[in-house]
Amino acid sequence: MNESPIFSKIHDLLVWLLQATRKFPREHRFTLAEEISNQCFALQRALVAASLDKRQEAEHLLAADIALTCLRRTLLICHEMKLLDDVPYRHVTQMTSEVGRLLGAWRKRAG
Repeated sequence: MNESPIFSKIHDLLVWLLQATRKFPREHRFTLAEEISNQCFALQRALVAASLDKRQEAEHLLAADIALTCLRRTLLICHEMKLLDDVPYRHVTQMTSEVGRLLGAWRKRAG
């Protein structure tokens, strides 16, 4: 597998999110926290699939973009519900923005 910088960024994002969502109140750990981890793992799976399946690379990258967009919207909900304070939210927003830039560049190269 081609080890693009996006894979290390996704790894860091996953680790950060899994640790951050562990601190969510119990009633949100099984809804929002689970949704966040599912979205982030879906993003990672789509990127791995894109790197391995060049025939359907564009479709996998679109799926990754959709997962990233959903993740960002879920994180915004968490911030609005005060589950993520301003500083952690800004940090995770910077992380998702970097992943988004790398993903956008990859999609542009893939056509």
